[in-house]
Amino acid sequence: MSRPVVVHEADLPLERWDDGRAPHLTWRTLISGDRTATDTLTAGVAVLAPGTVHEPGTHRHQPAEIYHFLAGQGVVTIDDVDHPVTAGSTVFVPGGAWHDVHNTGDSELRLFYVFAVDSFAGVTYEFRDSPAE
Repeated sequence: MSRPVVVHEADLPLERWDDGRAPHLTWRTLISGDRTATDTLTAGVAVLAPGTVHEPGTHRHQPAEIYHFLAGQGVVTIDDVDHPVTAGSTVFVPGGAWHDVHNTGDSELRLFYVFAVDSFAGVTYEFRDSPAE
């Protein structure tokens, strides 16, 4: 059963891919039904280091996703079309669309993301390319 939940980003653990796919990408899961008394939505904040390209790699998943950029500048590529973004930009990524994010600036690129699923475990990633070496 869901209920109102308040979390604080700084209180949550820093996460990253276990397979080394994206060494410059970190995130904190804010809302996810397996961690919070919530349902319907999963959300977090991701950070890409300056100069980060294709992390975690061009990928897709069935749930649609929203990005809202909090800081920095970059490019979101959706189905091979580049979309420049800066702090304040919001992007809707349709379910099943190939996409990735590039940090083109000199500072961290921070984004808030939301999936319309109960928990992050409900998002299955498919990668276009093999993990970066």
